[in-house]
Amino acid sequence: MVCLSLSVVIITKNEEANLARTLRSVAWADEIVVVDSGSTDRTREIAESFHAKFFVEEWKGFAAQKNSGLQKASGDWVLSLDADEAVDPVLAEEIRTTLASNPPASGFWIPRKNFFLGRWMRHGGFYPDPKLRLFRRGAGKFEHRLVHEDLQLSGPTGKLKNHLLHHAYPTLESYLEHMNRYSSLGAEMAVAGNRRVGFSFLDIVVRPRLTFFYNYVLRGGFLDGREGLLLHLYHAEYVSWKYAKAWERSIGRHR
Repeated sequence: MVCLSLSVVIITKNEEANLARTLRSVAWADEIVVVDSGSTDRTREIAESFHAKFFVEEWKGFAAQKNSGLQKASGDWVLSLDADEAVDPVLAEEIRTTLASNPPASGFWIPRKNFFLGRWMRHGGFYPDPKLRLFRRGAGKFEHRLVHEDLQLSGPTGKLKNHLLHHAYPTLESYLEHMNRYSSLGAEMAVAGNRRVGFSFLDIVVRPRLTFFYNYVLRGGFLDGREGLLLHLYHAEYVSWKYAKAWERSIGRHR
């Protein structure tokens, strides 16, 4: 049997509410690397209680921070996680079995269960939400984007069957704060390169309503009950915020 080592890489800032759950789910890994950007809560204490290698670095952006973590990993394979994710026990076993077979693939897509107000969102485009997170060390890095950074990987990929568990939005307040922050980052991407963005009735008013109808009605988001209604309602508002903020930033730069 081939013995391939696994490093888990996580970036953090003030994640005491999530981190213990995440680290407990990967305590079996050979190495855990945490790159922190200045937490003021118990994040470091929790990480070190799981024997993680803990590094503090100035915030450089999502992709750069994650790539810094990859550079610190020493395992044959890397599992990149967000601090609000956890590895399902059956996924943990699948990962161990897969690596023991010395697979020819350079990386693996993993389906993800997204939880909103404690409920798994099974419809509306939120599942299976595949993420390319398990890969050979040195075969991939995260592309430099302000938000929604993707892993760029060299070589073939495969698929795992079991799930990452994403506990991102336990409260409405946390979801709205997240959407506010991400809509600002999306707006910055839209005006990158000094690009001028006009005030678009289509993008600010019509597109959000079409997004809601598509995800909530056509893709079955209504099947996720009250939580599904709130998720898709406020996700549509995020679309409006993003384009409105892009216009606001654009006119500010061109005055």
